[in-house]
Amino acid sequence: MGQAPSSTAESSGREVDPRLSSPVIIGGGESMDLGNSGAIRDRDYTGDLPDECLAHVFQYLGAGDRKRCSLVGKRWLFVDGQNRHRLSLDARDEIYSFLPSIFNRFDSVTKLALRCDRKSVSLSDEALVIISVRCLNLTRVKLRGCREITDLGMVEFSRNCRNLKKLSVGSCNFGAKGVNAMLEHCKLLEELSVKRLRGIHEAPELIGSSSSLRSICLKELVNGQVFEPLVANTKTLKTLKIIRCLGDWDKVLKMIGEGDSSLSEVHLERLQVSDFGLSAISKCSKVETLHIVKTPECSNYGLINVAERCKLLRKLHIDGWRTNRIGDEGLLAVAKHCLNLQELVLIGVSATHMSLAAIASNCEKLERLALCGSGTIGDTEIACIAKKCGALRKFCIKGCPVSDVGIEALAVGCPNLVKLKVKKCKVVTGEIGEWLRERRRTLVVCMDGDGSEATVAVDGEVETVVGEPRVGQAAGVVEVGSSGNGGGSRLAMIRSKFGFLGGRIVTCTFGRWSHNNDNGTSSS
Repeated sequence: MGQAPSSTAESSGREVDPRLSSPVIIGGGESMDLGNSGAIRDRDYTGDLPDECLAHVFQYLGAGDRKRCSLVGKRWLFVDGQNRHRLSLDARDEIYSFLPSIFNRFDSVTKLALRCDRKSVSLSDEALVIISVRCLNLTRVKLRGCREITDLGMVEFSRNCRNLKKLSVGSCNFGAKGVNAMLEHCKLLEELSVKRLRGIHEAPELIGSSSSLRSICLKELVNGQVFEPLVANTKTLKTLKIIRCLGDWDKVLKMIGEGDSSLSEVHLERLQVSDFGLSAISKCSKVETLHIVKTPECSNYGLINVAERCKLLRKLHIDGWRTNRIGDEGLLAVAKHCLNLQELVLIGVSATHMSLAAIASNCEKLERLALCGSGTIGDTEIACIAKKCGALRKFCIKGCPVSDVGIEALAVGCPNLVKLKVKKCKVVTGEIGEWLRERRRTLVVCMDGDGSEATVAVDGEVETVVGEPRVGQAAGVVEVGSSGNGGGSRLAMIRSKFGFLGGRIVTCTFGRWSHNNDNGTSSS
């Protein structure tokens, strides 16, 4: 069936389609006999495609399919290697002898990740230098668990990779000298992320400033104060994240406030920071995003200073850690001065009707709101929000003493609400969820008992989502069910249904509904 008839078939008297044996003009006068099935079978139709077109096709394939395609032939192998710009390697010392052949094939890599587990010996300085010589166009580098790389290796690496724009290091042993070398030679460096850098624990050398850095993230550092000159004196800095770093950080924040800072995003989590530090941040009038997460020494006083001076604030996340030091007084200042507020997350904060009513009335642009783990937020507060938050689109209530009465208020309030999540509110019943879906058919409602929670990966990020959130049937709205859709459509469904509170939301509140990361075990 579908094949050219054999000679025995012709002799048996069956009619043969003359088109199967007639020559066809291919191009440039060249002809080919379609009756020759071997010629058709051996012809490589991708040979007429330019390399650029073939590479563009490869971009739509997953990592596994691209690897298999590279084995088809020499040309496909060459095209795939020349157009791979991202590469992730298991950076064990055993691959050292293969590095020349790896980077002979992938000589166009611009984004490189080197990861080594704790039980293995990682690549050393010599290997890092070989990589830097062969990959002069690197713009992004990630080092994880590369404990054999020292300051000397980082110095040589920085001299060869001067186009680097993003550097992320974690669980490495080099210190301040290596970091300073990167800042000195990589004049285009814009993002620096440092986590558990052991070489700076007792380092007397400080880390200097930069003329290009826009983002600094410091995580789990014992002696993170060596970054003080870098954080305080980098005038181009827009984003600062300091998470679980030991020591007193008020002094560092004071130096930032005394300078001409361009900071627009500040994230402070599990730090020794007091109201003195928050008052220093308040002097950075361009701040638009502020996260104050589990900093028990911060109180209403510091928040009031921030609210009064940072009038451009659009996103505010507060995890009070149930210390009751931030409450109505600070939130009233936010309601009075931060009129551009679009996203508010309150976890373990003792907010009442007084402050929430003021925020609902004054912050007319508020679109995303999360209230979690607060014993003072009940039906009265939810009813107030439903009545006054006309712009609210996404609302999360978790671990609050709210009942069905409060949820009923959302049936007629918040006209722009598209997503509602109610979790761990023991008095709320499943019946109210069904009733609300009937009343507002375009509203996506996620409640306890709707489905088991599952962990999925979207765009490389791990997200915890509810298995089957339900939404009422309406024009343009499809109910999520256990259909037999392919992986792509299911991912699209997850993105559309679970992109709750589209910004970067606190992990314990929203199950890390976020965007953006490299595949840890493959290259693309």
